[in-house]
Amino acid sequence: MSSYINMGAGALLGTVFVLMSVSIASEGIFHSPAPEKEGYMIAAAEAAPSGGGTEAAAADKPIAELLAKADVKAGATIFKKCAACHNDTKDGANKVGPNLWGVVDRPIASHEGFAYSASMKDFSKGSTEHWTFENLNHFLKAPKKLVAGTAMGFAGLPKEEDRANLIAYLNTQADSPVPLPTN
Repeated sequence: MSSYINMGAGALLGTVFVLMSVSIASEGIFHSPAPEKEGYMIAAAEAAPSGGGTEAAAADKPIAELLAKADVKAGATIFKKCAACHNDTKDGANKVGPNLWGVVDRPIASHEGFAYSASMKDFSKGSTEHWTFENLNHFLKAPKKLVAGTAMGFAGLPKEEDRANLIAYLNTQADSPVPLPTN
C-alpha cells in the first residue's frame, strides 16, 4: 500500500516539477520588458479650436428648422432604441433610465424616484436647467460629450434628422406638448 502512496506522491511531484519548468522556460522565452512610455502617441491637428463645444454646436442646423420638418412616426421608430432603458408612458415606471413622459421642458435631473448621476445633477444646476429642444438636441447627439460622466451608455444619434424626429416624438409624449420653436 505504501508503494501506491509513493507512486502517487512521485507522480504529483513530477507533474509539479514539469509545470514549473515549463513556466520558467516560457517566461524566459516570451518575457517582454515594460515599455518606458505606454501606448502610442497619435498627433492630430484639431479641425477647429473648441471653446466648450459652442463652435461645434454652431455648425448644426437650428433646432427650429429641424423640428419644422420632423416626422413624429419616424421618431417613434427611433425611440425603440431608447425603450431598452427608458419608458415613455404616462405614470410608467423608471427603467435603467428615467421615464421620459413629459421630458420636453422638464427640469433636468428632476424625475421622481430616479437616482441621477452626480454629473447629471451638476449639469442640471440644481434642476434649474430644463430639457429644452436645444438641450435635448445636443444631449442626444453625444450624451457623454455634453455631460461628461453621465451614466447613460448610449453613444448618441449623429444624424440631425433622427434627433429632430425623436425630439418631436418625445414632445408628443406629454399631457400638454410644448409648442415647437419658430425661426
